[in-house]
Amino acid sequence: MTEITLIRHGQANSGARDEVGYDRLSPLGHRQAEWLGAHLRETGGHVPRLFCGTLNRHVETAASMGFAEATRDARLNELEYFTLAHLLDIQHGVPVPADREGFIRHLPQVFTAWAEDRIEGAPERFAAFEKRIEDVLHEIAAGTGSALVVTSGGLIAMAMRRFLNLDMAATARLALAILNTSVHRLFPIGEQLTPTLFNAVPHLETPDRRFAQTHL
Repeated sequence: MTEITLIRHGQANSGARDEVGYDRLSPLGHRQAEWLGAHLRETGGHVPRLFCGTLNRHVETAASMGFAEATRDARLNELEYFTLAHLLDIQHGVPVPADREGFIRHLPQVFTAWAEDRIEGAPERFAAFEKRIEDVLHEIAAGTGSALVVTSGGLIAMAMRRFLNLDMAATARLALAILNTSVHRLFPIGEQLTPTLFNAVPHLETPDRRFAQTHL
């Protein structure tokens, strides 16, 4: 079993209110990815295996990092937050938020209702989402050599939930904290992957780049 470095995609179209509209990098998102790719090369971070989801923002992030040859795997794709949010509104009268403060209160409600199977017609069951994350990460970890995986914040938060046995409230707080192009690491200890790094942005720490430490 080998270590896995998870990367959240660069800033996407944060003004969108549906899955398709959100799924493209902003100009800043491309720049964040370029800076991260340069940082990895400058620090000698050779990664023999590269993976990403099949969403546009995953593929664009990997390409802007300089990893256009990354293996694409749909199991690394994000949950459909906008779809779930609209269904929750229709079925339970929980309005979709219009600002970040509302989003902070809203995300735990979506996660909880989804996990409890209270959202009818969800594009994917919560249990299936958790299982595909566990399956793909263990499959990648079973390969030879360390791996870099470009994915999304929700998937990263759910991986942390699985490997740290977190409750839903803690999982939602982690998801809200995850920065664009942040770095997270899972290291094998015995037969278990264990988080050893969370939400690092070394490529955005200098004063002239701190403006690029974005969540949305």
